[in-house]
Amino acid sequence: QLEDQWGRKIAARLSDSTKDLPHDITERLKLARVQALAKRKLLHLQMVAIVNASSTAGEASLHAENDAYIFWHRIILLLPLLALVAGLLTIAISAEDSRTNEIAEIDAELLTDELPPAAYTDPGFAQFLRLHHNQEGY
Repeated sequence: QLEDQWGRKIAARLSDSTKDLPHDITERLKLARVQALAKRKLLHLQMVAIVNASSTAGEASLHAENDAYIFWHRIILLLPLLALVAGLLTIAISAEDSRTNEIAEIDAELLTDELPPAAYTDPGFAQFLRLHHNQEGY
């Protein structure tokens, strides 16, 4: 807005000063103004034509490759989801293997221990372990 006001003030001063100019100079100034406006209009029309041509060319290329573009775009969008699913499956398989290994170790210890496995389920043995545990100060 400030620039517009400044431009109007300059234009007003120039218009006021043209009243004192000779007729031939004012006519040349009018002609130069008309030519400048014509060039500006021509440049504007050329720019509009270039923008329209580039946008229609872009639309044509998008329509021609639309199916391939949509296919690859969907594939790219699915990649993070596929990576997440693969990571979750890896974690689940790793956790299951870990649990299986723990159970296998416990079974191996039970089977190779001096006590029979039935002793661990005896309530008297559990009481013995509690008393023995308390006496040692654990």
